[in-house]
Amino acid sequence: MNRTCFVICAALTLFLVNPTTNGQVPATQEKPTGSQQQEAADLPVFEDGQAQVVDAFSKSEDWIRHDLFVETEFDSDEDGELDRMHVAVCRPRQTDTQGLKVPVIYVTSPYFAGVAGGGQKYFWDPKHELGEEPPEHPHPPEIEHQSNRPVIDKRESHAKAWVPRGFAVVHSCSPGTGLSEGCPTVGGQNESLAPKAVIDWLCGRAKGYTELDSDEEVVADWCTGKVGMTGTSYNGTLPLAAATTGVEGLEAIIPIAPNTSYYHYYRSFGLIRHPGGYMGEDIDILYDFINSGDPETREQCNCEIRDKEMMEGFDRITGDYNDFWAGRDYLNQLDNMKAATLMAHAFNDWNVMPEHSVRIYEALKQRGVPHQCYFHQGGHGGQPPMELMNKWFSRYLCGVENGVEDEPKSWIVRERVRGNEPTSYPDYPHPEAEFVTLYPGKGGNSQGSLMLSSDSDKQGQEKLVDDVSIRGSDLAKAEESSHRLLYVTPELSETVHLSGHYKIKVRVASSKPAANLSVWLVSLPWTDRARIYENVISRGWADPQNHSSITESEPLEPGKFYDVNFQLQPDDQIIQKGQRIGLMIFSSDRDFTLWPEAGTELTLELENTEIQLPVVGGEDAFRAAVSDN
Repeated sequence: MNRTCFVICAALTLFLVNPTTNGQVPATQEKPTGSQQQEAADLPVFEDGQAQVVDAFSKSEDWIRHDLFVETEFDSDEDGELDRMHVAVCRPRQTDTQGLKVPVIYVTSPYFAGVAGGGQKYFWDPKHELGEEPPEHPHPPEIEHQSNRPVIDKRESHAKAWVPRGFAVVHSCSPGTGLSEGCPTVGGQNESLAPKAVIDWLCGRAKGYTELDSDEEVVADWCTGKVGMTGTSYNGTLPLAAATTGVEGLEAIIPIAPNTSYYHYYRSFGLIRHPGGYMGEDIDILYDFINSGDPETREQCNCEIRDKEMMEGFDRITGDYNDFWAGRDYLNQLDNMKAATLMAHAFNDWNVMPEHSVRIYEALKQRGVPHQCYFHQGGHGGQPPMELMNKWFSRYLCGVENGVEDEPKSWIVRERVRGNEPTSYPDYPHPEAEFVTLYPGKGGNSQGSLMLSSDSDKQGQEKLVDDVSIRGSDLAKAEESSHRLLYVTPELSETVHLSGHYKIKVRVASSKPAANLSVWLVSLPWTDRARIYENVISRGWADPQNHSSITESEPLEPGKFYDVNFQLQPDDQIIQKGQRIGLMIFSSDRDFTLWPEAGTELTLELENTEIQLPVVGGEDAFRAAVSDN
């Protein structure tokens, strides 16, 4: 049914929304007369549970724009005064002329005031032996200090999307960037407390000032006290960071491709691993990339944060998980979180990998926090369709009873389908997905088998020789190679739907005390001009030295076998009939791991190696797909 309602959430000067009327004006409401009729016409409109564009809010030249500085509860640059964050506001003029109160869409970022240039020549050199002290790297030239007032984000994409629908849009610069005071910490506590302070200001609990050094206050008396946050990549991390504080007024968030753990971004099961496309990047590199704040405080921040806290904590030698990384892992900080969360990510994002959103989504389910997810088959970024986002914010910021909480929890863009046409599923992973265990059969230097059963008496051991100069794609395409082991299923006679994590156990011995271990799950035959979701199904990396724990590593005894258990990246993909699923095991992955000298030998004990695939329909579905072979 098509329904229209006129709403102001928690309006004090016009009229209140009765939550029992689905956001509509009660029938007993006295109709406005005279000059009040114009006021009533300039109200947010909701149809089919979504905020609609209203002509009266749509003229950008009428929008009220101003900036201010919100005082926080921390002093991260240690100058003896509480840091203030630079905040920009864009809101409908009716918030001044008619006393309209509106909810807020809030975006915060370390990128709004510029970033460092120079590229990878300032990154860590990946060419060094595992376990050795890495060579030092130079720092990039300082970022030119910018003053963006009153508009912080000049793209204004969020303002164009939401202000015409009756929301205010707020932007802020992260600590130590632009005109915001403090130090960048890349996942430190101040990155959570900074947006909390802005939300406190929007809700009347914190102070805002006209200038950094002014006592003249600015109040947000036009805000309903309901705030939603969104953003992509780092800008998607910060809504989650804010939500972990449990701040009152943050009702809903839509993190898009968020980094939810800096350990998982720069490490993998004890292994030093780089984000795809950024070989040699580490957390100190990202610090330099965003350090755009006051030049007078940069030396203090560099000394205390980058050169002390980071260099002492990030451990670029063993790759172990420690207190430094635990403090930058938002999975450890969810106890106070209550904001309704719509997670969005791509299954082929090899920069911020999909596990970042999946791990948080699964934790929120367990905690009973309102949740929904949107996944697509592309690369980094990609926000949900406007309809999904609009319903989410309309429900939780404006109280519109649109039933979004009763809709399917999972929305997944299928292969060869546009991003605004996702398929709904009851949940993610698919509730009918069950693990199917497959075992490798000998012949991996060419193509061994990948079977539902293991003949442990006949498989034995197989060996590969590390050579980082060969790319993983070339190893997967090779008919034969001594530098990888490849095990493949029979050709699929039916499609196979995979949904969830992939679990692998490898029994492996190394010829040296340290070695990289890389695993790809591939779809064969390999196609050179493939879509991003073809060829590579999933990837995973681990350090055999961390076979017992990611918090402790020990040198490998050459020739001794160790069981290494880890997960590949989560996925939801339909493998087409005519393809074969291949398990490729190799050592150094040129696009992700360190680059040691070639020659390390890894020996695989086949009868104690296995991979578990999350197959929708379980073993029966998988057997049906390979039964004709």
